Amino acid sequence: MNPLEHQLSYPFGDTVPAPGRTHEIAPGVRWVRMGLPFALDHINLWLLRDEQDGRAGWTIVDCGITNDATRAAWEQVFAEELDGLPVVRVIVTHMHPDHIGLAHWLTERWQCRLWISATDFNAATVASRSTTGFGGAGAAMFMASHGLTDPDSVEKVKARANYYASMVPHVPARFRRLMDGDVVSIGPANAKDDWACIAGYGHAPEHMSLHCAARGLLISGDMVLPRISTNVSVIDQEPEADPLPLYLASIERLRALPADTLVLPSHGKPFRGLHERIDQLAAHHDERFAELLAACASGPKSAAELLSVLFHRKLDLHQTTFAMGESVAHLNALWHAGRLKRTMDADGVYRFALA
Repeated sequence: MNPLEHQLSYPFGDTVPAPGRTHEIAPGVRWVRMGLPFALDHINLWLLRDEQDGRAGWTIVDCGITNDATRAAWEQVFAEELDGLPVVRVIVTHMHPDHIGLAHWLTERWQCRLWISATDFNAATVASRSTTGFGGAGAAMFMASHGLTDPDSVEKVKARANYYASMVPHVPARFRRLMDGDVVSIGPANAKDDWACIAGYGHAPEHMSLHCAARGLLISGDMVLPRISTNVSVIDQEPEADPLPLYLASIERLRALPADTLVLPSHGKPFRGLHERIDQLAAHHDERFAELLAACASGPKSAAELLSVLFHRKLDLHQTTFAMGESVAHLNALWHAGRLKRTMDADGVYRFALA
C-alpha cells in the first residue's frame, strides 16, 4: 500500500471476489471481478437486485471485455450467484472496452436493455466498426507528430488497427439514454432505491457514475480510483482536445457527496475517503504540470521526450500508447492555458516550450 492509500479506508480489507463469484457489499449489492489481459489486470463489475416490468432479477453495471474467459466467468455467476433470477438490465458507465465489451452478449442472452449515455453509445458504435485512439494508421501518425517516431513503435501502433473492435466486436443496436441528473430506480418492487446519474468528462466522452444517497454508495466507474490515477488522454480523432480541465472539474463535482460515501471503483478495492482522494488526484496533476513546466524551461520538448518525466517505469507498447495520450493531455492543458507555446519543427514533430 502506498502512502496515499493510508489516507483511505478499505472496509473489506484485502478481500476480492474470485472469478465467477461475488462478494456482498450491502443487501442486494454484489461485487464481481473479471480479469483483463493487461498490466491493469482486472475490472470490478456490480450486481444490483432489481425488478423490471414485473420481472424480478438483477441489473449488471459494466460488462468486461469480449473474450472466452470473461464469458465463462459470467456463466458461473449466472449459475451460482444470482439466486436463480435473470438479468433484467445492463448499465454501462462508459464506452471503454472493459466496460462495454460484452454488453451485446449480455443483452442478447437475457433479452434486456442497455442503459448508457448517448455520447458513449455512439462513440462505442463507431469505434467497434473501425478503430479509435490507440491503434491504426491515424493513431500512429498522431503519435509520430508528438515524437513517437521510432520505426518499431510506429509499425506496432499501425498494426493495432483492430484494437477496439477486438474487445468490442458489437454494440447493442438499441439503448436507453442516461443523462446527468437522471434518477434510475433500482431494486425489488417494494424496496426501490434511487441512483442519481453524475456525468463526468475527460476520461470518456460522457461517463456516468451512479450515486445512491440512501445507501451511501457511489459506483464511480473510472472517474475516481483508489490506487492509480484515471487515464486522461488526447487521441488522434481530436488532436487539440483539452480533456484534463474537464476531468478535474468533474471530480471536483463529486466533492458535494458525503465524505463517508463508500466508493465502488472499476479498479482497485471499495474505499471510503472520497474527498481525500479528490484532493490527492488534483495534487497529482498539479505536480505533473509543474514537472512539465520545469522540463520545458530548458528548451522545447515533445510529448514522447517527456514520457520519462511523467512515468518513472519501463512501459510496454500498450502502456506507452496510453502514456502518450496522457502526456499530450497535460501539454495541451498548459498550451491552452497559455503557459506553454506549441510549434512544429522541421521534422514534423510538435514541441512545447515556455510561453
